[in-house]
Amino acid sequence: MARFAGQTVLVTGATSGMGASHVRGFVAEGAQVVIAARNHEAGRAFAADLGPSAFAVRLDVTSEQDWIAALDAVSAHFGPLSVLVNNAGAQHPAALIEDTPLSVWQQTLAVNLTGQFLGIKHTAPSLRAAGGGSIINIASTMGNVGQAYYAPYVASKWALRGLTRTAALELGRDNIRVNSVHPGVVATPLITEPIADQPAIGDLYSPAPFAVPRLGTPEEVTALVLHLASADGAFATGSEFVLDGGLLLGPALAA
Repeated sequence: MARFAGQTVLVTGATSGMGASHVRGFVAEGAQVVIAARNHEAGRAFAADLGPSAFAVRLDVTSEQDWIAALDAVSAHFGPLSVLVNNAGAQHPAALIEDTPLSVWQQTLAVNLTGQFLGIKHTAPSLRAAGGGSIINIASTMGNVGQAYYAPYVASKWALRGLTRTAALELGRDNIRVNSVHPGVVATPLITEPIADQPAIGDLYSPAPFAVPRLGTPEEVTALVLHLASADGAFATGSEFVLDGGLLLGPALAA
């Protein structure tokens, strides 16, 4: 099935984890995909592996000038966008609020919130020129609850919910849909690799009590992203899609 034939898709944070999975998923369904990442060499290598349907741009999502330059390059190479996947995100070492440096707070919000704001701001004209399309903001289940030791991350993901709904209202008449996806604990480097000198989040977490007692996979998140970006999701906008195996529900009955 080529649900995205003739469409151009931009994925941020696209060289690893869920971002790389999203890139592969869109390419497999016929899209021209822009691999946007700070590590331009990794992006170029990934694009070379995928062939002419992929194009790499350097993008620090916190930089407005990077967004402008990246979209100029995309316009020249592929034309207007049909889909933006605001995937880039940053986690931080666990710390009480009183022990969290201001620099950590500022950097986390810069990547997780300002980066998505800039993505919406600067891709909207391109999506409009394409006749409409879809923006998908990757949030988190931490945007639905409080979580001790992760105040910057939690705050950024809660704020992203409001940004998503506001963008959906502003862009709806342009045939641009805006939704958010809230993954639970997914087996990506963000979860499986240590942060600074602390253990990996996955080492401290057990999914055993929950309805689906395992970690999620990037491919499962990609399947939802593809649905929302395609004509199959045409009636969904301003909505939040939780994909967490029941984590937010709480412990399930024992078998």
